[in-house]
Amino acid sequence: HADMILPQPPTITHQSPKDFIIDPRENILIYCEAKGKPHPSFSWTRNGTHFDVEKDSKVLMKPSSGTLVIDISGEKAEAYEGIYQCTARNEHGTAVSNNIIIRQSRSPLWSKERKEAIMVQVGVSLVLQCRPPAGLPPPIIFWMDNNFQRLPQNTRVSQALNGDLYFSNVLLDDTRNDYICYARFPHTQTIQQKQPITVKVLDMDAINETVAAMYNYTNNLFVGEYSPSGERRPSFMAPLGRSSTQMALRGGVLELECIAEGLPTPEVSWYKESGDLPSSRMSFHNFQKTLKIADVMEADAGDYRCTAKNSLGSAHHTIKVNVKAAPFWISAPRNLILAPKETGILTCRVSGDPKPQIVWSVNGVPVEDSPKDMSRKVEDDTVILSDVQTGSSAVYQCNASNEFGYLLANAFVNVLAEAPRVLTPPNNVYQVITNNPAFLDCASFGSPIPTITWFKDSQTSILNKDPYVIHNNGTLEINVAQSLNSGKYTCIASNNLGTKENHVYLEVKEPTRILAQPEYMVVQRNRKAVFECKVKHDPTLIPTMNWLKDNGELPDDERFLVDTDSLTINDVTEEDEGTYTCVMNTTLDQDSASAMLTVVEATPTPAIVYEEPDPPTDLELTDQRERSVQLTWIPGDEHNSPTQKFLVQYEDLLHQAGVWHNLTEEEGTKTTAHLDLSPYAYYSFRVLALNHVGYSQPSQPSRQYRTNPAAPDVNPTDVQGVGTEHNNLVISWKELTGLQSNGPGLQYKVNWRQKDVEEDWSSETVANASKYVVSGTPTFVPYEVKVQAVNEYGNGPAPEAVVGYSGEDVPMSAPESVQVLVQNGTLAEVHWEPVLTSMVRGRLQGYKVSYWRERSLHQAEAQQEEQQVLAFSGNRTDGRLPGLKPYSLYTLNIRVVNGKGEGPPSPNHNFETPEGVPGPPSFLRIKNTNMDSLTLEWGPPQDNNGRLTGYTLKYQPVNNSNELGPVEEMTFPANETTITLADLKYSTRYKFYFNAKTIKGSGPTITEEAITIMDEGDGMLNSKVFSNKMFFSTSVISSPKYLPFSIHTFLLSILTFSPTPPFPPGKEDWTKEFVNGSSGSQTYLIKGLKPGTSYRVRVVVKDHSEATIHSTEELVITLPAMKSNQVDLATQGWFIGLMCAIALLILVLLIICFIKRNKGGKYPVKEKEDAHQDPEIQPMKDDDGTFGEYSDTEDHKPLKGSRTPSNGTVKRDDSDDSLVDYGEGGDGQFNEDGSFIGQYSGKKEKDTHEGNESSEAPSPVNAMNSFV
Repeated sequence: HADMILPQPPTITHQSPKDFIIDPRENILIYCEAKGKPHPSFSWTRNGTHFDVEKDSKVLMKPSSGTLVIDISGEKAEAYEGIYQCTARNEHGTAVSNNIIIRQSRSPLWSKERKEAIMVQVGVSLVLQCRPPAGLPPPIIFWMDNNFQRLPQNTRVSQALNGDLYFSNVLLDDTRNDYICYARFPHTQTIQQKQPITVKVLDMDAINETVAAMYNYTNNLFVGEYSPSGERRPSFMAPLGRSSTQMALRGGVLELECIAEGLPTPEVSWYKESGDLPSSRMSFHNFQKTLKIADVMEADAGDYRCTAKNSLGSAHHTIKVNVKAAPFWISAPRNLILAPKETGILTCRVSGDPKPQIVWSVNGVPVEDSPKDMSRKVEDDTVILSDVQTGSSAVYQCNASNEFGYLLANAFVNVLAEAPRVLTPPNNVYQVITNNPAFLDCASFGSPIPTITWFKDSQTSILNKDPYVIHNNGTLEINVAQSLNSGKYTCIASNNLGTKENHVYLEVKEPTRILAQPEYMVVQRNRKAVFECKVKHDPTLIPTMNWLKDNGELPDDERFLVDTDSLTINDVTEEDEGTYTCVMNTTLDQDSASAMLTVVEATPTPAIVYEEPDPPTDLELTDQRERSVQLTWIPGDEHNSPTQKFLVQYEDLLHQAGVWHNLTEEEGTKTTAHLDLSPYAYYSFRVLALNHVGYSQPSQPSRQYRTNPAAPDVNPTDVQGVGTEHNNLVISWKELTGLQSNGPGLQYKVNWRQKDVEEDWSSETVANASKYVVSGTPTFVPYEVKVQAVNEYGNGPAPEAVVGYSGEDVPMSAPESVQVLVQNGTLAEVHWEPVLTSMVRGRLQGYKVSYWRERSLHQAEAQQEEQQVLAFSGNRTDGRLPGLKPYSLYTLNIRVVNGKGEGPPSPNHNFETPEGVPGPPSFLRIKNTNMDSLTLEWGPPQDNNGRLTGYTLKYQPVNNSNELGPVEEMTFPANETTITLADLKYSTRYKFYFNAKTIKGSGPTITEEAITIMDEGDGMLNSKVFSNKMFFSTSVISSPKYLPFSIHTFLLSILTFSPTPPFPPGKEDWTKEFVNGSSGSQTYLIKGLKPGTSYRVRVVVKDHSEATIHSTEELVITLPAMKSNQVDLATQGWFIGLMCAIALLILVLLIICFIKRNKGGKYPVKEKEDAHQDPEIQPMKDDDGTFGEYSDTEDHKPLKGSRTPSNGTVKRDDSDDSLVDYGEGGDGQFNEDGSFIGQYSGKKEKDTHEGNESSEAPSPVNAMNSFV
């Protein structure tokens, strides 16, 4: 990526700790690693002077690194102790490490000393000193005996923090000669032992006066007073006196210790005088004698009192704790990448106690000693770099220190001039499921930082409004992706040095859904179970179906058969029972559904009756105590279902008579329950038994058991402090129940005080209430509130304080410095200065921007629209106003909002939006359609969004196969609303595209279609009628406008009516005759008609693409009846005999044809036509002459073809004698008897016409199949 090839100043990546204690038995390893471009070189200082690594053979610097390896074998480690600092530099700057203090760990021996036995009187206190030698780091102290067993410690005998062993009072059992103090040094893992100490404890009452006098004479061996030591009140052994002080560092560990002596042994307790102990960070050790607080904070400062107490009295000691702080970061300086002429700021914000001093350095040299730089200004914790120049890259060091430590941070300023580059790989394809968010990445780098814009497909508008959101890192988010969001997206990263674009693709897929879920099944053993699971998913995603049994894999058994959408289990057994889940996974999502299988016996057995258990009996109360009682019972009949559990309920006759509450549950095998009770209640108990059928009836109640009153155990919950008016505080809580009251006279002690203000708690006691109102409070200030429960028997536990706020008031002022930055015609950014917290007078909820459109800039008079309001939550100082109308005048104002309401509005601020692309023209109409011309009318857009500059018209022809022809384009001035197009092709479909334009570009396109018309009177049909035949003459194709069509075929269709019309719909039987077309009139003879019958006749003209181009009107013809003097051949014997012979001959021919057919022979064309009879040939009402369908959904895609015949196309190779092999026959004519005059032609001819491809000459069979 960018950091691999761009220049970069050094950055320290790894270094040793500031205080580095080394093991003298191992080599010294001082880490210093850094990165940069080019890779930095390294050097070291030791104790402030240059450390020449190359001159010391024991010191090695690792290659491409600053890490030092010091070989101390044969050398003393002390020789290398000191303060080390590493420097990493390249041509762009210098970075430095912390000061690393190297010290050798030490574990010195105990000095030899002779210890006299310590004799001590029983009952007095005693201290055994350890005082180990000073080591580095300090040793860990523990006391053991000669057998290396730790000496037992307790509240009487314990080890102090300094290692000494303290006895609050000694016993005779403390006599021993092996009190041994051990010191373990962790770095060297060595243990040093002090000389054993002998302690003898003497019981002075058992010794006679003479011996006592001798001991009194040599009392220098005694510890404590000679006089017999009896019981006494506590006093402190450590620390001494009534008070002491201790300092702790922020973030460290505070250990406070109080060790007391006395008899009986005192107990030690702690509390903080100025607040509560931090329970989450606090722990007690050494039998409450040590208080340990981890991660010390400033709030932990204060007075801590330890109290030692026994039966004779108490003693107190106060430890005043001061908390100091070594420097700590609030925000460390961050690396800056700046372009030439830009401005940058380095901030080094630290805190500490005392306040740290901040020193800035440049490339390791203090700023005051470095060359002057007019573009650099240092102000305490801030360095301001303005108008930076190429080549001024450097590393800045911030050093913040006080007496407790220091912080050192490096931050480089890298001045680069880099054109943008996009780091996201090109042509990424993102796939998401509909209604899920989509994130399209556009990670970039450049200096100055590139601006990211997004475009979709070929659109020119920037995607920065709903539903699109552009994040600061360049990522484009579509919160709820829809299928229309699919497509190609382009992100462009640009700065003043260039632009770079990247293309990604988004595919929004349909979700996977289970349409038919498996159903719960009960199947007899050895039968088959089938679970269905039919799924719908996106067709472009590959689905994977998995079946699970009880959330695990299916058994490896051939009885389980998984099909595409089902699971079949053959020969089911009881082991097959369970829950079956079908899971349909795709690469993007999944769906699942489950059903249960239950296997039953094939032959029913006598049913076992399962019922609820009988209620338990003989309830007895035993082991009766103040807060508990033992309940026993005898279970009832289980009714063939084992008891799973018993439920114990209680009734409180004092507070809620007649209401039973659940108290506890016991396992079904138990018959006793230990019941914890509350004070001040009149209990009755009952028990219910549960099996898999259900619960039993309750048992008979036990005898009543009353508990005595006591002080409350709990305080009210849900304590809150919320103001309802600007000068009050309503303290509310959830009242205790009667059972929680623990006694009569329940009241609530309400305490409150203003937070962070030195004042005492105010309190009020109320009864039968859940709130208390404090009046006269300041507006919206924090209060600490507590609520404690009290009754006639005492107070509840000490309540915890919660923080609430007094009431809010409406804000007093409005936002100032309102500025509007118009981004484009539909989006503006508004900026403002936030309202001061003191003027908000409540909890800031956000800002509300009200804006409205005054008028379009086209209009001089205002036409104010409805006001719109956008709310921005939190302490925002800017917001976006989407959905604006271009070329308009807007007005806005801003209010601040708190919990009470809205503040006053800012002064109205006007701004104008620039021009945008216009909306679509309001309409496009087509009028006066003629053979070669038509007229277009249109209306201007409803939303001009600017000054119209004109209109653009594009149009193109659509041929019969729905292919688009060449595009013609015309432009018109903005004041025109109509145009007449001439020189168009007749009988041709045209598609028109029309849009409006402003200086910003073209608006959306609207489309229309129209067809130029044919000549009037396209065809005529004439007839001459005989008794059983008709002559027809037509002149359909004589007009020259049919010349563009490549094939002319007439279809003459005859419908036979019965003597008494009408006929049922769909029962007409059309007979078709096919005639080759020619360029003149055509005469055709129809024979074999039935005299005295009416016929309906029409002629249909179709072209080679099967489109109907003309149809004549229907002609109804009635044939004359046969004259009575004519001979009826049907009654002549010779005629009947001839017909029989012909029928026999036809039968023989059919048999021969059948045999040939079975052998794969060829058939006459008539059979072919019969086999492919077109079921869609209907009367003229179906042949309406319209063009085939074509799609208009996408203007730039090839249009679909017209409908395909349902019976397919007659193939040329199906029959040797098919009429496909016959030519048109030129000017073929019919004679009077209908025979065809002319020569057959076996050739294929092709007609070539202008603008169309040549096609094969038609045959009657082709023509027949074209009329579908």
